[in-house]
Amino acid sequence: MNKAHFLFLFVALLLFSCKKENDQLPRKTTGKINTISVIIDDQLWNGDIGDSIRNKFASPVIGLPQEEPLFNINQYPVKLLEGFMTDTRAIIVVKKAEENKFEIRKNQYASPQNVFHISGKTATDIIDCIEKNAPQMIQIIKESEIAESQRINRQSLIDPKVIENKFHVSLQIPSGYAYVLQKSNFMWLKKELIGGNTSLLIYQVPLNTIKKEVDLISGIIKMRDSIGKLYISGKEPETNMITEEAYAPYLFKINLDGKETFETKGTWQLNNDFMSGPFINYAIIDADYNRVLVLEGFCYAPSKDKRDLMHELESIIKSVVVAKR
Repeated sequence: MNKAHFLFLFVALLLFSCKKENDQLPRKTTGKINTISVIIDDQLWNGDIGDSIRNKFASPVIGLPQEEPLFNINQYPVKLLEGFMTDTRAIIVVKKAEENKFEIRKNQYASPQNVFHISGKTATDIIDCIEKNAPQMIQIIKESEIAESQRINRQSLIDPKVIENKFHVSLQIPSGYAYVLQKSNFMWLKKELIGGNTSLLIYQVPLNTIKKEVDLISGIIKMRDSIGKLYISGKEPETNMITEEAYAPYLFKINLDGKETFETKGTWQLNNDFMSGPFINYAIIDADYNRVLVLEGFCYAPSKDKRDLMHELESIIKSVVVAKR
């Protein structure tokens, strides 16, 4: 075999190997944030099973001033389980079968992806399966959507050094945000939108500011209202930001970067003004630095839906990593 034939054979084998390797790689998922595909025949979708799915996965998001669904749902018949319909990050496949079954398959058609298979002998069996497994499914989908938002954010980030030097934390903040105000223990960043804006607050208070053994929600409201009075106000005097009194905030205890954290969702308003909107507040108990580190996102966008704006802020906050002392 001469050198020319050998080189041709080598290149052909190399190209074949690369093509085979690429063929084995899963497709990349696509689709808008907080959107799921439900693969179910129309007869089931238009009955009690469809009602159960909608009640669980399109229920109102808590903490928003107007009702918005938890997820946008696109429904397709089972026979269309192919092509672009299998490229979404979350797919729920529901059908009648000879076996009652619930299964989660990772990256079945594309990556990253969660495909939830639900089957049952009767409509009642299917509904029972949905009711039982919906909380777990919702949590998995939420975490996947946060991860996707963080992936998008990482494509273009602001310089993290200013925040790292002041608060000993790293945050993945997309480059659309700009610094509005910086104080010794407080920082405000804002992103301008058509018809509004989103804001991110970073501040720290003494560890004893939040007393877990007393009325926790009142302590968090008092803390954020005091910050609003100091730093956030409208154009007119006495228009500082406060927690809206008409709606009690929602409080959850979670874990963030390995630390006990209190997540508060509610509505803010400007005192003596008409401006208002949703907020999400994370009070991180950081004993290493003897502080409560507070990360809060809020938005003002009266003509826009708020769910995805708040989702972006949540994805930024949940990227937090506190430096070891």
